[in-house]
Amino acid sequence: MRRTRAGGAGLLVYLIAYPACILFSGSGHYLLSGLVLLLAAVALFLQDLRKPGAPLLLRAVFSLSFVGGQALSCLKLSRLQVDWEPMMWCMCFLAFMVFWLTVEWGNRRFGVADEGRRMGASGGINTDRLWLGTVGITVISWISFLAEAKRLGYVPLLVRGVPHAYSYFHISGLHYFTVSAVLVPAFAAVWFGSTPRASAGKRRGMAACAVFSLLIPLLCVSRFQLLLSVFTAIASFLVLERSRLPVRTVLLTGAALIPLYLLLTAARSHSAAYLNGIFEMKRNLPVFVSQPYIYIANNYDNLNCLIRELPRHSFGLRMLFPLWALSGLKLIVPSLTALPLFVTKTELTTLTLFYDAWYDFGVLGVVSFSALLALLVLWMEHRVRDSHHPLFCVFYAQIAVYLSLSFFTTWFSNPATWFYFMEIAALRLFVGSATRRTGYGPV
Repeated sequence: MRRTRAGGAGLLVYLIAYPACILFSGSGHYLLSGLVLLLAAVALFLQDLRKPGAPLLLRAVFSLSFVGGQALSCLKLSRLQVDWEPMMWCMCFLAFMVFWLTVEWGNRRFGVADEGRRMGASGGINTDRLWLGTVGITVISWISFLAEAKRLGYVPLLVRGVPHAYSYFHISGLHYFTVSAVLVPAFAAVWFGSTPRASAGKRRGMAACAVFSLLIPLLCVSRFQLLLSVFTAIASFLVLERSRLPVRTVLLTGAALIPLYLLLTAARSHSAAYLNGIFEMKRNLPVFVSQPYIYIANNYDNLNCLIRELPRHSFGLRMLFPLWALSGLKLIVPSLTALPLFVTKTELTTLTLFYDAWYDFGVLGVVSFSALLALLVLWMEHRVRDSHHPLFCVFYAQIAVYLSLSFFTTWFSNPATWFYFMEIAALRLFVGSATRRTGYGPV
């Protein structure tokens, strides 16, 4: 076992860059403001990337995502973006530092496991049950999708001239089962990694499940569900096999996803003129640049808008939305969810990871949520180095994807997130509780 040293070059760069970023922004030098903070995000990422452990180090992923997203927002390339409130700067700093220092404390207190051996291909898991469970989820997902399509009378991909067709493709309760297919490619990755000598028929069947599950986000015209499905599958396989992601795989995945993303964008009936009219970019940038920029950068401005305009905190109502939704209480007591969004523009409703924490409890909520998130990361990174069920890799990968998109939305206030957690837990119970030695070594 090896102990970590406190601090590091990456944190020092961040502590120097952050006040410089504030000064540059205050004086109107937005390009310098964004670039200096982006440098800090990369330094933090590289500092953690060199450490031993799992292929997906969660603090490294979060640092690059949250600080890097803030850096892009500091560039102020859209007219929607204004100078931030002083509390916004403080809140982002506290959210990151509490998370980073809590993980650092945990690593120093409990140590970081040494580099271990590559995980073996088998560990006592009942692969027949995993195969059957994955097929079952795929079938349930397709039955739910077809039921929604029949009840609503359309399939979003086949509709033309309706920009928000997917937003209306939703039957309360049933839609959770439709989108449960998102995790099927990840389950397939675990099955293939755990079953190197399976019959050709079973391998073809599992591959078919993965392909058919990816068709659902395509038919629903959901770019996010498609990306979540692919990224979670890749991350699950990396954690299971304990390997780094080859550059060739990155390029091939990107080459496959980019045209699909563009296809789904076109299928949503959103013209470039319509999108650029919403984004209000200061420069005439192509939509394939302005759209991802706004989907990252404007979220921080929505958070700033919340800090500036929120009249009173909601004391848990926002963060408990999954409970209201999954229990059906939101239908019985609509006032539980009748809370307004504070955003720069009504069409742009992505919010960053900490939006609801501030909405509910202000600074205390952000600090507490950040600390709890760090404790979850500590537990997961130590758990994944020890004996664990192979399906834990999917849970780990799911959290890794959410942290890598911390700039995007309030993942843990999303009912679908908790439905996915329950889906993993249900499959684990069905498969059995057999554990395997991962080769990471003891914590």
